[in-house]
Amino acid sequence: MHRIKELEAGEDLSGFSTWLGHQGVKHRITRESDVQVLWLDNPDHAEPVLAALEQYISRDDVRDKVEQTIRAPIRGGRWQPSPRHSPLVFGVIVVAALAAWLTGLGENVLSLLFMYVDPQAHDWSTFGNRVEALTASLASGQVWRLVSPDFLHFSLMHIVFNSVMLWFLASQVEWMDGRGRFVALFLATSLASNTLQYLVSGPLFGGLSGVVYGVLGYCWLSQQRQPRFQFPPALVTFALVWMIIGFTPIPVWLGIGRMANEAHLGGFLGGLLMALLMAPPRQGRAA
Repeated sequence: MHRIKELEAGEDLSGFSTWLGHQGVKHRITRESDVQVLWLDNPDHAEPVLAALEQYISRDDVRDKVEQTIRAPIRGGRWQPSPRHSPLVFGVIVVAALAAWLTGLGENVLSLLFMYVDPQAHDWSTFGNRVEALTASLASGQVWRLVSPDFLHFSLMHIVFNSVMLWFLASQVEWMDGRGRFVALFLATSLASNTLQYLVSGPLFGGLSGVVYGVLGYCWLSQQRQPRFQFPPALVTFALVWMIIGFTPIPVWLGIGRMANEAHLGGFLGGLLMALLMAPPRQGRAA
């Protein structure tokens, strides 16, 4: 170890030390009588480390940013959250799992409660009929149906894939942009995806994929204004190509069946709109 700098004994360097560790900088901070001593394994790191230390000591905003960074669920440079970091997203996934179990993956009568309108109670054969059915459902107080299709899934792979993608993307939105923004994003993309899908094809659909597309659209566009999210850029390309393929007969030929393409499109457009309407938080994590 190389002796780099002596500092006052009363200076709290615990946050800075943790931050250095997250950056992969091998170091130690020891006490010698009335001073603290910073040691570095590699002396070539001395100049940038000392510059960062000066900022940490002299500027409260930098110290706050470091404290936020060391609390963030990033390990080895990768986003690895736990439920305590994103409890709302985790709750959405739990509700979806419970709904999948209660409805027998969309096979029993309870599924009717999750659909956009009750397909047995209304004629939805034409666009006009679908509008009338929606109006009647809302007038009778069945407002939950606007978002409940999100929690209806029809296979194990369906819910697992949607849950993994939602957890990876939406947990970042909840942690970095705040719970209020996540709730607004979830509701907006859910309404956009479910409504478009219903008006085009009727109530026989379900899944979180529309919200996933919405969160992806939000992350991608908002990332252009303020970089903060972790996801491969190719993910957006892949998602858009998959959505385009969904509008062709290819999924049916492959045995996948018809996908909720309008939900994907509506969710993605809704996410882009929310990215335009909601400015990124100015500093660090939003409340």
